[in-house]
Amino acid sequence: MNRALEKRHMKRANLDVTFLGFGALEIGRNWGFGKGEDTLRPDDKGAAQVLNCVLDSGINLIDTASAYHQSERRIGEAVSARRNEYILASKCGEHSDDPRTYYDFSYQAIKNSIDNSLKLLKTDVIDIMQIHFGPDQMKVLDDGETVAAMKDAQKEGKVRYLGASCDGEVAKRCVLSGDFDVMQLGCSLLFAGNDDVIDLCAEHGLGVFIRGGLGMGKLTARAPKLIEQGYIKGEEAEKVQKIIALCGGNLELFTALALRYLYEKPGISSVLVGTKNSARIQENIQLLSMDVSQDLLKQAIAIAQG
Repeated sequence: MNRALEKRHMKRANLDVTFLGFGALEIGRNWGFGKGEDTLRPDDKGAAQVLNCVLDSGINLIDTASAYHQSERRIGEAVSARRNEYILASKCGEHSDDPRTYYDFSYQAIKNSIDNSLKLLKTDVIDIMQIHFGPDQMKVLDDGETVAAMKDAQKEGKVRYLGASCDGEVAKRCVLSGDFDVMQLGCSLLFAGNDDVIDLCAEHGLGVFIRGGLGMGKLTARAPKLIEQGYIKGEEAEKVQKIIALCGGNLELFTALALRYLYEKPGISSVLVGTKNSARIQENIQLLSMDVSQDLLKQAIAIAQG
């Protein structure tokens, strides 16, 4: 069974997304733990190869943002001709000023941002537009300008469904507001802080996209190197080392466990995994097909969250 390409239905958004989605941050913006080349975005050609590999593999969800610098433009140039093959999600509120970003949640800034995203992505409609929160998240909701601009874009046919990327109490407020169809939440084997929000989304029919599902590399084969370099430390490093030991040092099994944890967690629609390496896409699809015993998974959860 191909778990990665299993399609999950989102009730409010009325869309079916593959369990494995593509997070397009790294193809447009320098990002991640590590130094030098580990954090550098690819060139246009490299980004195009990754994006076409995503679609060729059968993944049907691409998630980007105006704040991901070159990401939207590259998606537009590389795969807009294949627009009927993917569900497109983007974000507004954090804006690109490459190599920096800035926040502006005013009505006009959001309307301009959505129009610019449509132009860069070379599409007539963005399936899901999400708020890209920064500081003062509750104030953004209190002011109401961002949501008003998004709703107006929806009425104009520029956006199909609305979402928000946040956590905790802000995320709960978004779910209960009735304004949103999809939530993007942090969740991984090492972080279960949004479990109650995921349950709330299921109760209200909202789709759930997971970011940080592999802990920005902490739950991948890069983990030993990240520990050595000091990017994973303290109690978290101890947990990671114990789970790797539980896997007999098998780093593929280590990542497979992290993915299976999310696959079996109720309420999750899609896990957004980002990469700038085409081979990694196929690896993640294969890792989701690995045999992982329930006993091993339970032991890993006990170590991570016990």
